[in-house]
Amino acid sequence: MKEEMKMGINLYFVGTAGSGKSTLVKEFKNWMERHGFDPVTINLDPGAENIPYDPDIDITDWISLQGVMDEHGLGPNGAQIVCADMIAMNAWEIKGVMDTYTCDYFLIDTPGQTELFNFRRSSQELVHVLGKERTAFVFIFDPILSKQPTGYISLLLLSSTIQYRFQVPYLSVLGKSDILRPEHVERVQGWAEDYELLESDLITMESMEKELGLELIRGLQELSLPRTIIPVSALEWHGLEDIYSGVQDFYHGSDDLESR
Repeated sequence: MKEEMKMGINLYFVGTAGSGKSTLVKEFKNWMERHGFDPVTINLDPGAENIPYDPDIDITDWISLQGVMDEHGLGPNGAQIVCADMIAMNAWEIKGVMDTYTCDYFLIDTPGQTELFNFRRSSQELVHVLGKERTAFVFIFDPILSKQPTGYISLLLLSSTIQYRFQVPYLSVLGKSDILRPEHVERVQGWAEDYELLESDLITMESMEKELGLELIRGLQELSLPRTIIPVSALEWHGLEDIYSGVQDFYHGSDDLESR
């Protein structure tokens, strides 16, 4: 058991720009250390500025967005695409650095442009090289988008691409839940557990997206998506234990790690 734990679980934090990935990585690390565990943080965003934590492993040691822009004469969007592929090209070097650590979790902060991480083949290669067999994803639902049925459905579709493309366990979390009213949080949790409730709320909306949304819900019902969403407040440490317990359930059958 001890040797297995030393390998470390790769926990990727993914979500749309501004959903709170970096802050959640920072506070989840603090929470784990408070409880006696050994997390290692990895920043995979070559364009990240003012990261709220000091990453133990930083992709900018290999690649920088500004450097790629200058070298290739690209704008930010084109450079992000090049960077996404360059990260995969450096995957074995990143893995070599990871292998120098003995830890419980690698907390991996992904780029803000989540579509690049989710949809490019290079990301699948990266996950494979870093150790797909001990990987889980945390998909962060933006709280403002999630308040409305149409926004929630859009994020649900985006999160479903993780299961389709990466084929790894993942958790859905409602980020920054402290900025929402309790009734809004409860409603989003209800939509996650009961698509009929989501469909009912969508029907009441006066929106051109309603009919398409209803068809999408019916399609989503056929997929084996998680039917729970964890409300999380990184700043208040609310829901962090639920993330930990969920990942432990994936890989240790709910057995707790031993505090160091």
